[in-house]
Amino acid sequence: MLQLVLAAPRSGSGKTTAACALLAALQARGAQPCAFKAGPDYIDPMFHRAVLGVESHNLDLFFSTPATVCGLYARHAAGHGAAVVEGAMGYYDGLGGVSDTASVWHLADTLGLPVLLVVRPKGASLTLAAELRGLLAFRTPHHLAGILLNDCSENLYNLLAPMLEKETGLPVVGHLPPLPEAAIESRHLGLKIAAEIEDLQRKIRILGDSAQKTIDWPRFTALFDCPDPAAVPCTLPPAKVRIAVARDAAFCFTYAETLEALEENGAELCFFSPLQDAALPTDIGGLYLPGGYPELYAVQLAANIAMRAAVKTAVQSGLPTVAECGGFLYLGQTLQDADGSAYPMAGVLPGQGVRGGRLVRFGYATLTARADSMLFAAGDALPVHEFHHWDSTANGTDFTAAKANGRSWACGFANAHLYAGFPHLYWAGTPLPCRFVAAACHYKKEKP
Repeated sequence: MLQLVLAAPRSGSGKTTAACALLAALQARGAQPCAFKAGPDYIDPMFHRAVLGVESHNLDLFFSTPATVCGLYARHAAGHGAAVVEGAMGYYDGLGGVSDTASVWHLADTLGLPVLLVVRPKGASLTLAAELRGLLAFRTPHHLAGILLNDCSENLYNLLAPMLEKETGLPVVGHLPPLPEAAIESRHLGLKIAAEIEDLQRKIRILGDSAQKTIDWPRFTALFDCPDPAAVPCTLPPAKVRIAVARDAAFCFTYAETLEALEENGAELCFFSPLQDAALPTDIGGLYLPGGYPELYAVQLAANIAMRAAVKTAVQSGLPTVAECGGFLYLGQTLQDADGSAYPMAGVLPGQGVRGGRLVRFGYATLTARADSMLFAAGDALPVHEFHHWDSTANGTDFTAAKANGRSWACGFANAHLYAGFPHLYWAGTPLPCRFVAAACHYKKEKP
């Protein structure tokens, strides 16, 4: 089975483009690939899903124990002919920017997988070799097995590949040429989501066709052929309760592992659209409002008066509810759009959603509960992350969030039927799915 981690010396090297190219090419070659993403990322897995038509899964050593990460990888890689794990940031960049903990190198080391390094040779030639030799020497084992030159012309590839192989000892498995016609646009949280990219399938075909021609596939196969991971059996229990999950262009930031963990604890997931639907799904015991881009759809969300009223009534009646980041903003009083105009939201929580103008409280943190609630016992500490340009005038005070550098702040609303706040939760391998499903079952049992 072909297995590799796709990494880079730094952000901006084109890892997502390279991942899509590799996945499309592997699929065309009949390898039935699957995909994973390192780190807290909702957007890149959407592109993996667009290429493969199957789920992509996150693997994160800040959120999860090595055993959980290895178990997730084995479960979802088993039965495929190839697995590509797309990295994040620079190869050794981990927690707080000053540690290799939760870095791509840490993940490759935990999984025991070889690494294909994506290098964009812009503005350097021989110096690239010096940089790569530094990466090779920095940690032992380094796990680096090969180089892929990205955004690199054929002439430049022919010049650089022999030199890099001589100076580093790493084989260069090919290149991806400049393909402006397959460019993927960005916005304030990174790449646009897959569903928004005009003619995405055409762009993916271009990337895949290029990779078919410019990668040395016999060499690639020899470098990344690894023993198959052992399958981890998983059987879903009978559903005990229905949980409504918001899923549309405004609410699209969900981890596949979170949804699977809910199902493994007896939830039947019922997807709905706060943008388009007039009512919540029927006969539900819980409501999950994930993050996304509600600020881009504030006009449409406000116009759906029936849904806003339904959500407000449901939450105020005690329906067990989880609202993360964008979902939290939706429960507020108003939300500013990109132009600064404010529109009414569900009106459950006191805050006004406002433009921050920059990344607000960005990155990993540890969330500690100040009191018992639906999902937490007092003192419980859970790894979370924040990633948003919008803020709220009332962020809550039921938790303390703390970063590795010592910075801390109060945040979140919680009670016997609610979690709401900017911190994104990662549910796999935690008590959260069991507690949420239990709360939903109790609500259904006790509801008049």
